[in-house]
Amino acid sequence: MFEVRDDEPKYAFLNNTESKEKNRYNLNIELTDASSELRCKSLNINGDAAIGENPDRYKQHGFYFNADNCIGCHACESACSEKNDVPAHIAFRSVGFVEGGTYPDYQRINISMACNHCDDPVCLTGCPTRAYTKFAEYGAVLQDPDICFGCGYCTWVCPYNAPQLDPVKGEVSKCNMCVDRLEVNLKPACVAACLGNALDFGVIENIPENRTQAKTEIPGFPTTDITHPNIRFQQTRTTHREMTRTDDMPLKYHRDDAQDKFKPVVDEKQGKERHWNFRKLLTSHESAHVIFTLCTQATAGAFALLILGGWFNVAPIVMLKNTSAFIPLIFVIVAVSTVGLFKLNMHLGKPHRFYRGFNNLRLSPVSREIAGVSMFYTGLLGYAVFGLFDNGLMQFIANSFAFVGVVSGAIGLYYMYKLYRIPARPFWNHWQTGSAFFGTMLSFGALLIAAVSVCILPLASAGTQPLLQLLAAIMVIGLSVEGIGHIAHARAMHGAEHEGSASYYQQVTEYGKSYILRNCLLGFNLALAVTLAMTDLSSAAGTILGLILVITMLVMAAFGRSLFFVLVIPTTMPGAFFWKNKGFVEHARATGLADAPQHGVAYERHHSFKVDELIKTIKENSISDMINHIKWIFGK
Repeated sequence: MFEVRDDEPKYAFLNNTESKEKNRYNLNIELTDASSELRCKSLNINGDAAIGENPDRYKQHGFYFNADNCIGCHACESACSEKNDVPAHIAFRSVGFVEGGTYPDYQRINISMACNHCDDPVCLTGCPTRAYTKFAEYGAVLQDPDICFGCGYCTWVCPYNAPQLDPVKGEVSKCNMCVDRLEVNLKPACVAACLGNALDFGVIENIPENRTQAKTEIPGFPTTDITHPNIRFQQTRTTHREMTRTDDMPLKYHRDDAQDKFKPVVDEKQGKERHWNFRKLLTSHESAHVIFTLCTQATAGAFALLILGGWFNVAPIVMLKNTSAFIPLIFVIVAVSTVGLFKLNMHLGKPHRFYRGFNNLRLSPVSREIAGVSMFYTGLLGYAVFGLFDNGLMQFIANSFAFVGVVSGAIGLYYMYKLYRIPARPFWNHWQTGSAFFGTMLSFGALLIAAVSVCILPLASAGTQPLLQLLAAIMVIGLSVEGIGHIAHARAMHGAEHEGSASYYQQVTEYGKSYILRNCLLGFNLALAVTLAMTDLSSAAGTILGLILVITMLVMAAFGRSLFFVLVIPTTMPGAFFWKNKGFVEHARATGLADAPQHGVAYERHHSFKVDELIKTIKENSISDMINHIKWIFGK
């Protein structure tokens, strides 16, 4: 158990008082009934099998923050980091602030926040490895870094930036509610360290002594609708109608009198000048996801077109399957798909633990995407191998693999779309994400088939022209779907009362020229595909147009998909200092400060994980672990 000091101050102990039965979301505060098998179990803190004697052990606890008292001293951050041995480049608890007015009527509101141990923790349902558990004890949402393989999806879905991805260790960790202290009736370390008596802790909905409010929102705090966080606020001072952020995020907060809450709107602090920002756009942290999504969508589309075209006797596809180009085409599809999967796996903090991605098929769209794409790849490989033989049995096996590939490819792409429909990232949470993915599947699937066919088949042959014209027509459909989605998305984000509007503002300013180039290329490629669908490609002009189309499609895809990842702004609290301020991180990398860990920033070094290091790690550590893991899965 956690050792209680003899001179522990009185304010550090929990106040065990009578609590309510329901919280404001009409959920039970008592998390289990007296006969539940979840009760009377040890948390095995420090290897101690004893059970805490806290009388409120099975009630939902939460933080209470009095914004009137917070002086922004960051003692809570320091206490948390010291107790949990948190490295300098991440923080479980952080203090940000918003400000309003001007001198002499200037106002600043500090916000101290860690994990809110929500009633509906989206980190738990999103995590593919099942590293998260919501405990009956105190309602704590705890995470096991040893299970985590560093995909970072929980950091995407959490509205409060609570899970912290450590790029050095390649794993996520977060606030654990100091359950070891709760077991001995002590408040969390951050609360005990608060100098201004701004932080408090206890059974949720219990208002601490000498406090008058228990609000769920204050300016700068993200929406509570997503997860029902267990944090309550007091903020009695009258605020200005407009409160701004001091970090580089182009957001401010306007008070909506009708709903008595502040809503995020665009703060045009970066001006209206358009920029390219090639380097930031094309070398972002999420470049691996750019390559993976494009490669997977293109290969799933190409494979589906080939197989379905053959099954439904589409003449140009049937012709292609009977030519010398078909087998090389299948192996090109395998190669492209392999590149996408490799880039995704190497993006993980612990790539040698990739197999843990299947752990949460019941809840996580990431696990379902991984399962779908893995089965697609299996079907593709099986078809590529068994399709080489003319034997009837072998062809039956090949067609069976083809069926698995087509169906699982559709499932994988559907959950690829679902995993990006994240309420905490409004820029992605729009049907345009689906239209972009589906449009890419059609246009790049057709482009892949066309490019390989042109390289092998004679253009003057009778069957080549209808094939290429059919593929160009499919590209027209795909590009049209993508274009319609982009138009609808821009209209929805422009002027919206959420972080998506800030993403749109960055899209037309910080990356404005790149955005215009993507749009122009989309229109140009659509017109070119229409032209090619009605043109004889055996001519020199047709060949040149086809080559131009390949180049411009690739450039459009690189810019468009990179914009998708770079522009998204999450619903996070204001961050004014160091790692919580994106502007500081970029400054540190540009000036070399990021090479000095004492400054609180570290490079995402796990992306430099070399292949030989991966193989060595698998040989030394992972084979037995993989076997044990498979046994564990079947045991469950």
